[in-house]
Amino acid sequence: PKPKPKPKPKPKPKPKPKPNANTYSCSERNMRVRIFLGAFAAFASSAFGIDPSEFAVGGFTFERPAGWKWVVPASSMRKAQLGVEKADSAPAEVTFFHFGPGQGGGVQANVDRWFAQFGNSNTSQREEKSGSTRIVHVEARGTFQSGMPGGPTTPLENYALRGAILEDAQSGDVFVKMTGPAPLVESAGSSFDEMVRAAAAARP
Repeated sequence: PKPKPKPKPKPKPKPKPKPNANTYSCSERNMRVRIFLGAFAAFASSAFGIDPSEFAVGGFTFERPAGWKWVVPASSMRKAQLGVEKADSAPAEVTFFHFGPGQGGGVQANVDRWFAQFGNSNTSQREEKSGSTRIVHVEARGTFQSGMPGGPTTPLENYALRGAILEDAQSGDVFVKMTGPAPLVESAGSSFDEMVRAAAAARP
């Protein structure tokens, strides 16, 4: 009888290549860089007392304006927080929020909620485009009902709001809000707008 042919050995599966810088797309690499910048800013501030000049929130990277202070966020909902100070004045607070794609409510819903915190006040809303990013700017001046949503509030007279919403369908919108005494907020308005526009324009 003829000998049975030996079965052919099964080819060994090729090992999957380990991820490296070339494995990810440009957008994925940019997002990883932004996440790293945000984490490093928080670590540097808490570990060494270093105030970062650049920090990431969502899909955008912001540069801290000269003279503005880095502040440890007062709430876990805040991705970053800055302070604007002036002699003989209460400070202004600049807060950054990012909830992820499709989260945080619509643009107009947030604008209406911000305006509601000022009650019967002077408000304005406008839009512009910086690079490929649509920005919604809002302003309000009057009595600010300071406090967490749903909790007790403290009325603060002659306060102002300057806010901006940077739209990002891929990573989720970023909400930036400055509140404080009206003269201080208004004097810091140009620095606020420049910071927001630069972050929007730099986004690929």
